[in-house]
Amino acid sequence: VQLQASGGGLVQPGNSLRLSCAVAGRTLSTVDVGWFRQGPGKEREFVAATRRGGGTHYTDSTKGRLTVSRDNAKNTVFLQMNSLRPEDTAVYYCAATQTRLIVSSLKNEDNYDYWGQGTLVTVSS
Repeated sequence: VQLQASGGGLVQPGNSLRLSCAVAGRTLSTVDVGWFRQGPGKEREFVAATRRGGGTHYTDSTKGRLTVSRDNAKNTVFLQMNSLRPEDTAVYYCAATQTRLIVSSLKNEDNYDYWGQGTLVTVSS
């Protein structure tokens, strides 16, 4: 399974950005996909996830500003990010697993088997 994250860039505070994660080698409807990010000098952290059954989950710090969705026909997962803040600056990674994860396991990066290369999001004026 290969994942390709894209859509990052430089954006001003308050603006929006949409990241994409193209999944190859596995039908998207058979995997759970998570988004993680690693800011400068920080540990990588969970951001959001979409489960194959359709449920979505978010970390508290991004809930309401970020929306994760999937297009099974395009085998692509999206992360819509609104009202971006400087503290959202990070490399964003998408990850996938064939294992059906329970909700409490979505946040643990060790539960994901496949990772994309990351895409850099910089929020700055």
